[in-house]
Amino acid sequence: MRELIAVLLGALFGFGLMLGGMTNPDKVMSFLDVLGRWDPSLALVMVGAIAMAALGYRMARHRTRAWIGDPVDIPKNTVIDRRLVLGGLLFGTGWGIAGLCPGPALVNLGAGERHASLFVCAMLVGMLGHDYTSRWISDRRAMSHHSSLEKTR
Repeated sequence: MRELIAVLLGALFGFGLMLGGMTNPDKVMSFLDVLGRWDPSLALVMVGAIAMAALGYRMARHRTRAWIGDPVDIPKNTVIDRRLVLGGLLFGTGWGIAGLCPGPALVNLGAGERHASLFVCAMLVGMLGHDYTSRWISDRRAMSHHSSLEKTR
């Protein structure tokens, strides 16, 4: 049953992205071109999405379990740090270059759009690169911390 709900909600989300124009890279590029042929219509789509997400978060805050039984786990971190800012800049740069972000790219891939396959492959390489780099940095910090403890003994 959970899988059916996931498929239905995923399809509804994908349909909403298509209906809102988020899967059309030309429309997205026009939205991002604020100094040229700017098309502000996606701002309305985003405002609607933010309103729906805010409603969902508001409802979820008062629950311990989701409707399908999973525990509700809302992140508590509200810190705007270097990693968040750099990640946002990287995400925005990719969005501006390709006119796609992950959700619409997956919708386009499912619809058989060839341009989406390159984006999704690059996205997967980026995700794997992030995981590898994060683990490498974490291991280096742990080794450095271990070395400094050894020196103090």
